[in-house]
Amino acid sequence: MQRNYFHLHLVSDSTGETLIAVSRAAAAQYQSVSAIEHVYPLVRTEAQLDRILQALEHAPGIVLYTLVDQILAKRLESACAEYGCPCLSVLDPVLTIFQAYLGLTYTHRPGAQHVLNSDYFKRIDALNYTMMHDDGQQGQDLDAADIILVGISRTSKTPTSIYLANRGYKTANVPLVPGIPLPETLETVKKPLVVGLVASPERIVQIRQNRLLTLNAPENSPYIDKMAVTEEITYSRRLCGRNNWPMIDVTRRSIEETAAAVIDLHRDHVRLPDSQ
Repeated sequence: MQRNYFHLHLVSDSTGETLIAVSRAAAAQYQSVSAIEHVYPLVRTEAQLDRILQALEHAPGIVLYTLVDQILAKRLESACAEYGCPCLSVLDPVLTIFQAYLGLTYTHRPGAQHVLNSDYFKRIDALNYTMMHDDGQQGQDLDAADIILVGISRTSKTPTSIYLANRGYKTANVPLVPGIPLPETLETVKKPLVVGLVASPERIVQIRQNRLLTLNAPENSPYIDKMAVTEEITYSRRLCGRNNWPMIDVTRRSIEETAAAVIDLHRDHVRLPDSQ
C-alpha cells in the first residue's frame, strides 16, 4: 500500500501533550496516510509565533492549536486563512460546553493543568516509588504500593508500571522467574491490587528472540524455548488463580490499553477493599 504524507502543525502554549494525543488518535484512523508532525510547545510570544508562521508558509498543512492568548490565536488563524490551511482550536469546543453548563467564564492561563499542586507531587512520589521497586527490587515494603504487577519476562511490566506512576499510582512489579522464590510479602499484601500480566507463548518467544539478538546472546537458550515459556505462563496463571489475582492478557494490547485496564480494576479494588 502506497503511503501519502501531510504536514501537521501542533501549536501550544503549554507542553503540547494534549494536541499530540488528539492528533494521533485522529490520524490513526487513516491507514494510508501519515502525518509529518511539527510540534511547537510553550508558544507565548509574538516572536515565537513569527517563526511558526514562517514554517507554516513553507510547509502548509493542518494546524491544531491550544492558545489561550486571543491575540496570538487570531494571528495564527489569519495566517492559516491566508495560506489555505485548515485550522482548529482543539480546546474551544470543550471550553464552550464547560462554560455553558457551569455558567462560568474560564481563566486564560497557559499550562494551567501543569501547576505544581498536590496531584503533581503525588505523581513524583509515585514515580520515585515505582523506580525503586522495578523488577522485584525492595520487596519488603510492597504493601505501600497501590498496584503490584506480576508476570514472566517480557510481559511489559516495567513500561506499564512507569505509565501508571505517571498517572499517580505507586506501582511495583515482580518478575516470575523459574527457580527464583517470590518476595515473602507478595502473597500477604492487603492494600495493593495485584495484577498478573500474561501473553501468548508465541508473542513472548518473539519478543525474547529480539531481545537476545540485541544482546548477541546464544539462540539455543531455554529463555526462548516455546515449551519452557508455556510452562512459565502456566505457572503464572496458577499463581494468580491461587491468590485470586486478576489477569490481563497483553498479547495484543498497547501499554496504554493495559494501564487503562489496570486502573479500571484498581477502581473496583478500592471500592471493595476486602476483596482479597
